[in-house]
Amino acid sequence: MARKYFGTDGIRGPANTRPMTSEMALKVGMATGRILSNGHMDRHRVVIGKDTRLSGYMIESALMSGFTAVGCDVFLLGPMPTPAVAMLTRSLRADIGVMISASHNPYEDNGIKLFDSDGYKLSDQTEIEIERMIDGPSSDLLTTADNIGRATRVESAQERYIEFAKRTLPRNLRLDGLRIVIDCANGAAYSVAPNALWELGAEVIKIGVDPNGRNINSNCGSTAPDMLIRKVKEVRADIGIALDGDADRVVIIDEHGTIVNGDQLMAVIAESWHARGRLAADGIVATVMSNLGLERYLKDIGLKLERAPVGDRYVVEHMRKYGFNIGGEQSGHIILSDFTTTGDGLISALQILAVVVSTGEPVSKVCRRFEPLPQILENIRYKSGKPLAAINVKKAIDAGQTKLGSSGRLVIRPSGTELVIRVMGEGDDKALVFDVVKSIVTAIKEAVNN
Repeated sequence: MARKYFGTDGIRGPANTRPMTSEMALKVGMATGRILSNGHMDRHRVVIGKDTRLSGYMIESALMSGFTAVGCDVFLLGPMPTPAVAMLTRSLRADIGVMISASHNPYEDNGIKLFDSDGYKLSDQTEIEIERMIDGPSSDLLTTADNIGRATRVESAQERYIEFAKRTLPRNLRLDGLRIVIDCANGAAYSVAPNALWELGAEVIKIGVDPNGRNINSNCGSTAPDMLIRKVKEVRADIGIALDGDADRVVIIDEHGTIVNGDQLMAVIAESWHARGRLAADGIVATVMSNLGLERYLKDIGLKLERAPVGDRYVVEHMRKYGFNIGGEQSGHIILSDFTTTGDGLISALQILAVVVSTGEPVSKVCRRFEPLPQILENIRYKSGKPLAAINVKKAIDAGQTKLGSSGRLVIRPSGTELVIRVMGEGDDKALVFDVVKSIVTAIKEAVNN
């Protein structure tokens, strides 16, 4: 059954436009709280965190009202990374965790992500049931006057998460002598991430730590690292760390100003954990978008790469089903399930720093585990319809796959969060990959404009 409001990463859209209205947030809180209670009058706990978007105040208040109206007690965390919300849901023995964020999207957007008591995203079946209740009458969901819930702010939330992040490293490992520039995207980690690095002994230079409600992800963070690159070069830093708006993904900048993406980071962590006997299932889980060079590199060192559909929820599902403890996406959304249930940009960066410290090698060497194959990605926006169903598009895709043969890959898919078609091609012959992608993009644009 298709979901009406939920996408691959919760509910998301422009703020004050359905489905991201205060009315919808109220109903999400009521419906989720009612499913949680399942008719029982026991007191249930809900944890709510948010990033720094202006609309976060509105959504937070509406969710709080919805949950308390059906008898749930609410713990408000304020601005906190998505992985911190998942962690604190477990730590506070809550039944549901909620993160208000649109991740790397501009401030005009917002979203609602829901976690179960173990910190994992809700199942499709549960989301469908929530949608059914959202579309029903509110009066059927309300509790009695004597059972209305309370709301409390958790003043120690930041300290709890910082300590948790630090404990993912060996007790005696410190970052003394490292000069680190961190870009927090004016988002959820603007306070916790720099403080965690400072407490570990690093010299920390902070950028993207002045949120005003409208500047989250604006020319900063993991999706726009140019400012970070300049700063790393300017202060001669050892490493640059770029988080996104809700800090569930990370991009690393080496000392020369070169961008290191999630594929290289997963290779570093996998090799390190394998050497320490920590890697489970003799491999990692990535998505169909991860570079073929990563797959070949892992194979050369005796490890495997298994691919899941794009979206961290699918990576996590595959990891849980087959016993992997490292998974992630090329974007830098890396799940280390020994520590977290979702991507955590800070903890992923700490694992890289642990290798840098233990080897004494510069980031440029540590984070260059393989030579990526030429990979070309094009995004085509559209307003409606199903462009991939067009005959000319199908023919272009079939022709491209034939040209690439076994020496390359094609991945063409619609985005799960935007009206965008993503076309990715990779292979040993860059010119051939370019021609194949260009022909498919041209066909899709023709279909969009007709």
